[in-house]
Amino acid sequence: MEFEKSEKTYAQRVEREGGEDVLYFNFRGSKFPPSIAFFQEVMEIVVDALIENPNVSRIVFVTDKSYNYNFRETSYLLEVASLYVYFLKQEEILSHKRLVSLNESFFSRRYNELFSFLYLFKKDPIGAYYTLKSILINAKIFFQRLNDEEKVDQGNYIRLLERILGIVEKMKIVLDAKPYLSNYSMGNREIYSKLFVADVIPNFTFSRIVSEISPDAEIIDQYPVSVDDFDISNVTILRNKNESKLYYHVSPPESLLSEEENMILNLARGVLMEHQPKAEEFTDVERTRKVFFNISKDLIRDLAESKKVKLTYSSLMKLSQILVRHTIGFGLVEVLLQDENLQDISLNAPIPQTPIYVRHQKYDECTTNILPSREDADSWAAKFRMVSGRPLDEANPILDTQLEISSLRARIAIIQDPLSPDGLAYSIRRHRDSPWTLPLFIQNKMLNPLGAGLLSFLIDGARTILLAGTRSSGKTSLLGSLMLEINPNSRIITVEDSLELPVEALRKLNYNILRMKVRSALLKSGTEVSADDGIRTSLRLGDSSLIVGEVRSLEAKALYEAMRIGALANVVAGTIHGASPYGVFDRVVNDLGVPATSFKATDIITVSNPIKSADGLHSWRRLLEISEVKKHWKEDPVLEKGFSELMKYNVEEDELQASDALINGESDVIKDIASKVKGWAGNWDAVYDNILLRAKIKNEIVKVAESSGKSEILEAKFNVLSNHMFHKISDEVIEELGLPVGKEVFSRWKKWLSEEIKKG
Repeated sequence: MEFEKSEKTYAQRVEREGGEDVLYFNFRGSKFPPSIAFFQEVMEIVVDALIENPNVSRIVFVTDKSYNYNFRETSYLLEVASLYVYFLKQEEILSHKRLVSLNESFFSRRYNELFSFLYLFKKDPIGAYYTLKSILINAKIFFQRLNDEEKVDQGNYIRLLERILGIVEKMKIVLDAKPYLSNYSMGNREIYSKLFVADVIPNFTFSRIVSEISPDAEIIDQYPVSVDDFDISNVTILRNKNESKLYYHVSPPESLLSEEENMILNLARGVLMEHQPKAEEFTDVERTRKVFFNISKDLIRDLAESKKVKLTYSSLMKLSQILVRHTIGFGLVEVLLQDENLQDISLNAPIPQTPIYVRHQKYDECTTNILPSREDADSWAAKFRMVSGRPLDEANPILDTQLEISSLRARIAIIQDPLSPDGLAYSIRRHRDSPWTLPLFIQNKMLNPLGAGLLSFLIDGARTILLAGTRSSGKTSLLGSLMLEINPNSRIITVEDSLELPVEALRKLNYNILRMKVRSALLKSGTEVSADDGIRTSLRLGDSSLIVGEVRSLEAKALYEAMRIGALANVVAGTIHGASPYGVFDRVVNDLGVPATSFKATDIITVSNPIKSADGLHSWRRLLEISEVKKHWKEDPVLEKGFSELMKYNVEEDELQASDALINGESDVIKDIASKVKGWAGNWDAVYDNILLRAKIKNEIVKVAESSGKSEILEAKFNVLSNHMFHKISDEVIEELGLPVGKEVFSRWKKWLSEEIKKG
């Protein structure tokens, strides 16, 4: 809500926003700050307005910032307004008939007493409550001095006072103030600061940041979030009484700006909004943001000079970043995306009435203190349409796209009416800044060292792998970690409808990688190539490993063509929704129409899923199963024992455990890999020794990272270097001993690791 500059101070408007009535006050030029807590004049202005507008659920004071009072705070004053009218109009407590029954001489005193109560009631209801109690006490004392006839009259007055007091002491504002009344003194408004805390909203955004923290909340954790030294947010994780979800409270830099900084930003935003980038410029988001950032710096510097405001270099950079974020960017969503601990961000419809929810890597699902506005949500949707080049309207109510800002990567899913009858809703999946690695998964207990060693062995063996699981089970992250196990000498082609795989990160690590983007299965037509055509095209692009982001629809048939062609030479892998190997078979064969015999081209199926604690309040991602698909069955792999577990999750031990089939060398897939390696054919001990060697190496990286504090060795860059040294040392040992004997390879590799750690 913007008031015209000529609008009268204290002018008010009621606007219907997101299913609620919002009362706006123009406080520009006011001699009182917009504080209900500390200024009785402000409280009285609000109560008078609420008498005329009893359906309001939120109050906003507009100055160079907007000061927002939420539904709870507004409800306090709505009750005051309602009772004021009730006392004056229905109870008529100032009328002659209410105040006097027999003795006319009592009228003037009683009128003055209740007038003083009502006069105070709108501007200081707590003070009015104490005033009323004092009037009642004095009335009872006075009662003792009167004759029998006068006592009848005074008794009627006392009963009126008691009825009024009974109503007042049940008011919500009085009840909620009681814990703070022990040191209360008349006229002291400090008590209202416990009840009224405005959310300060910069005028360059419509979304609200709730600053108030419940006094009963327990602080669980606190940490800073930043992308550089100028743009720092502070996160506090809290546990509120009687709530199962934790509370994610973020204080971004835009909520802590000075009045001068806000003024400069408001002026700069007004200028930049007239020069919004065109749709074609959003095809290169990063370049557009850099251009606008430089323009913002110059503009803010010029405005500061013209307004004689001194800005430090740090303030200039901070304001420029905030300005870009709230003009061509995605506002407070970007602030949340800066937190690498967040995995999912949800904006549910109706957006203006619902806080943003996040899924935290450590604290599961949390409620945030951010209430997005309809205006911001609409603006973001328009930008995502431009970024993706895809429609979002009544005929196409679903939009799947991605957001890439510097190192921040996220998958964006948006739905709208008619699919979402309450309006726009967003689901945002934040990708890790750097790809997940097998050592990182070991540290987080997604899998254990032996599971990591087995998967590394299978990737080197160029197997076909389907990674199954539910949504948010970690299957795409696991696929990304397996891509890092592919030898960088091999070419990789990825096929995705939504760009989630860590292609850019692998490219920076000198992988020979080509990314193909295909049409979403949710779209029936469009300019993009369909997923099945994309996969078939990949087969004509030369010898490559093929990685499919997710198998969703008709592309399954094309994928199995690739598996049958590439199984003997290159890794073919993808993710699919499924809770078990048979669940994957059922989906691929019965839902997606792949012939059952073609399904045998699958070598390995992994299943990952979140597991929950007994109280249901916590969940952890775990790899639950690694199974191979046997080749002897004809129709039903379950009845004909076509699935063989290599590793199975043990809930009591909270880790994967090797099956007898793996330990005893009964895996056809692993024996097939061994048959093509000199010295391994028919030598199960040597093969299993290599799997255990890989497991020891992955685990050693985790142990050294934790003992040395060098967490960077868990990341992708070191993972690639470690794999390179593993293969190089293995070659040396083969030259000397004929086989990559685990004990010898590990000893030399460990020596190399120690030297790398010393180098720093």
